[in-house]
Amino acid sequence: MAVLSGVIRVMEKAARKAGGRLRRDFGEVEHLQVSRKGPADFVSKADRIAERTLYDELLAARPDWGFVMEEAGVIEGDENKPRWIVDPLDGTSNFLHGIPHFAISIAVQEPKLGGGGWGDVTAGVIYNPVTDETFWAEKTRGAWLHDGRLRVSARRNLADSLIATGIPFQGHGDFGDWTKIFAAIGPQVAGIRRFGAASLDLAWLAAGRFDGFWESDLNDWDTAAGCLIVREAGGFVSDFRGRSQPIHAKQILAANDALHSKLHKLLANALKA
Repeated sequence: MAVLSGVIRVMEKAARKAGGRLRRDFGEVEHLQVSRKGPADFVSKADRIAERTLYDELLAARPDWGFVMEEAGVIEGDENKPRWIVDPLDGTSNFLHGIPHFAISIAVQEPKLGGGGWGDVTAGVIYNPVTDETFWAEKTRGAWLHDGRLRVSARRNLADSLIATGIPFQGHGDFGDWTKIFAAIGPQVAGIRRFGAASLDLAWLAAGRFDGFWESDLNDWDTAAGCLIVREAGGFVSDFRGRSQPIHAKQILAANDALHSKLHKLLANALKA
């Protein structure tokens, strides 16, 4: 059984507090779908309230740490202390349309030794308020779902593998590149899924529900916790060129070791075409 560290307890407490409100607000979305104004303004308010709840909880626990937040942006803290990277509602479009697949993502990023920017992500929590699932990891301590250890799937063949992705949409992503990658990977695998919340895609990859994942044009708050959870579950995470970085925002390819190399070859060749 995993023993939660202090920082993971702080993150989980904050996520559960914000998640409880999101879960209640989500129950109202269905009723708002039929209104003339629609639920967009309501969801935007729910997003802001969740972010404020997370900020207040995390600030109270670590008053000298900084923040990177989807709505509030960068809030500086002590430059020698870690910072929080927070997405209060990943899967906003799902929430907006009454689809019960969204999450809160919180990560801890350490400053580089000697200054000069930010380095490794050392802790992460992804919380799904609808299913009450808490995926979490700490660097060198493994990845967990509640108190059960997570491992990426052991599948070695693309033909047996279920791959997740994010599809470009209005103002986000490159339709041309995505189409090339899809055309290369799609015929080789058992299926491709697009569920609309990158943090949960990565958490599910760590849990072996998906076997691989690719997406581009993401943000730090979308991927910081998920990348760590996948790595601590034994997976590989890189950009489309195969390079490993603490956070992958613009490009991400993740899988177990065998599938990562196969997917990377397909992806790289597709983008050369």
